[in-house]
Amino acid sequence: MVCEPDEPDVDIGIPAVMLPQDAGTSLIEFLRNSSAVSVQLYSPKRPTVDVAEVFLWLMAVATILCASYWSAWSAREAAIEQDKFLKDGSDDYGGKEVTHSGGVLDISTASALLFVVVASCFLIMLYKLMSFWFIEVLVVLFCIGGVEGLQTCLVALLSCFRWFEHAHESVIKVPLLGPVSYLSLAISPFCLAFAVMWAVFRRVSFAWIGQDILGIVLIITVLQIIRVPNLKVGTVLLTCAFFYDIFWVFVSKWLFHKSVMIEVARGDNSGEDGIPMLLKIPRMFDPWGGYSIIGFGDIILPGLVVAFSLRYDWLCNKSLRAGYFLWTMIAYGLGLFVTYVALNLMDGHGQPALLYIVPCTLGTFLMLGKKRGELKHLWTRGEPDRPCPHIRLQPAE
Repeated sequence: MVCEPDEPDVDIGIPAVMLPQDAGTSLIEFLRNSSAVSVQLYSPKRPTVDVAEVFLWLMAVATILCASYWSAWSAREAAIEQDKFLKDGSDDYGGKEVTHSGGVLDISTASALLFVVVASCFLIMLYKLMSFWFIEVLVVLFCIGGVEGLQTCLVALLSCFRWFEHAHESVIKVPLLGPVSYLSLAISPFCLAFAVMWAVFRRVSFAWIGQDILGIVLIITVLQIIRVPNLKVGTVLLTCAFFYDIFWVFVSKWLFHKSVMIEVARGDNSGEDGIPMLLKIPRMFDPWGGYSIIGFGDIILPGLVVAFSLRYDWLCNKSLRAGYFLWTMIAYGLGLFVTYVALNLMDGHGQPALLYIVPCTLGTFLMLGKKRGELKHLWTRGEPDRPCPHIRLQPAE
């Protein structure tokens, strides 16, 4: 503002406020119709793809990659052990059937169908009961799962080094827990302390690092324990998840006047930044700030099918290029990339990731199986007629 030289200084304040674009447009229309106040709306554009989304993409892909190789390695070791027992004709194992490890759970078709009902009920419960105390309960549950996941992953990693072999093989009986290795016993306090520290300081700016670490190890552990036995179960599971994600992100707006999935993910009315069951990274170059997030389900559900593809490849002794894992892994990465592109094209409005991931991942797997003439085995048995070089594992009773 220009004033005459002999006029006194004028104390002029120009208030400014940052609002979402739709709220700013409504405010301008209201002020124009009610007063002569001059309002200028500056709407900074979001970057096409933020660096945070690139790192989040890498985290999701790397998590499935690690979990798939761990799952396939465990299955192959079990097959080798069974083959050895059967060939040696050991008296200790004569007439006995070697089964999968008791820590592995194969999903059935009924369980895949039941997923939609259970997940929907849990989501509605989160939406209706969303409050500060309920988030605290979820934090406790997340910490329990994170401690278990962190311990499982650290024990598996350290046991690969010969310095820790003796500690891993030596066990001690602990009341209520049974036999526990010395290595697990030594690592447990660290895992517990890590989870407690995150829970106490989860509101500080860098707490997302601890949340992502606990989340990643929890996802890897789940993908190691829960398995898809064949492509039929995988197809049913991902198809149900596909419609589940679309319904609770888009269709639920007509029933609840809000997107239930987005409301729960953001933790509205809870006083928190969101539920802990997701990976997140702060947006670095977005003028609006906030976090780029991805839910556990967007990694675990397609990850089950990707891990199954690698187990099948190793059981059939397929090369990386001739197998299914490489192409399903690429398809998952492409589907997740398309999700973030769609997210930015829609000005940051939440998108159901499985809407893009499922067609890419499952579609690639089904088309390759059909083209190679192996779809029947993939669909019904999840293994070839002549597993080479190992004998087919018998399902646990």
